[in-house]
Amino acid sequence: MSRPVALPLWPLALGAGLLPALAALLALWLSIGEGWVPACNPFLEGCVSVSRAARHGLANHVFRALMLPSATLQALVWLLAAHWLRGALGPRPSLRWLAPLGVVAAVALVAYATFLGTEGNTYRWLRQYGTVGYFGCTCLNLLIAGGNVQKLGHHRHPGRRALPRALEGAMLALAGTLVTLGLVNAVAGAVLDEPLVGQVQNVAEWWGSLIFVLGYLALAAMWWRLGLCVTLASRPPP
Repeated sequence: MSRPVALPLWPLALGAGLLPALAALLALWLSIGEGWVPACNPFLEGCVSVSRAARHGLANHVFRALMLPSATLQALVWLLAAHWLRGALGPRPSLRWLAPLGVVAAVALVAYATFLGTEGNTYRWLRQYGTVGYFGCTCLNLLIAGGNVQKLGHHRHPGRRALPRALEGAMLALAGTLVTLGLVNAVAGAVLDEPLVGQVQNVAEWWGSLIFVLGYLALAAMWWRLGLCVTLASRPPP
């Protein structure tokens, strides 16, 4: 019988964060090169949204090709995170939502990426609510996971690896920053006029996307620090 194989979990979370970042940056670079968007720094100038940067030409195809596997990785990461935290802390009401919200976020990301670049009211609705569903569910998961990771820090046991305090609070800090960005976005829409409101909202969108990337990287760092692995083993024949 073959021996069990232990695979580290941190590369999954790392890929879930870096792959969509690569998709967005590649799309921006290709769109600038093909003349679809102006050459600028969207994190500071707000000259283009993530969606517009990936809406046309080769950028659209590359973005969608990378975002679909990204959604699968992110769903898998939340499923594993829920299993990890339940095993460490026991059943908790908030942890019941971690896996379902992760799956909903992944489905919303698939809908957004699939219909990006298409036209029509139905497609526009799917893109819009795909974005809202993805951002909302992922933000909630950062809050849930971050809060439970801090509880994990309060359940320290001799001989068990501990997380640095900064890493314990990283996901909650990122989620709080994301909520603040959302409030800034809402206030900008209410008090500013175009084109300034569009620029502020674009900046908030790029920084919000970066926060999600950092959230997955923080989770990857936690799993690496704790040495978490998934074990693959074949069942003996009946």
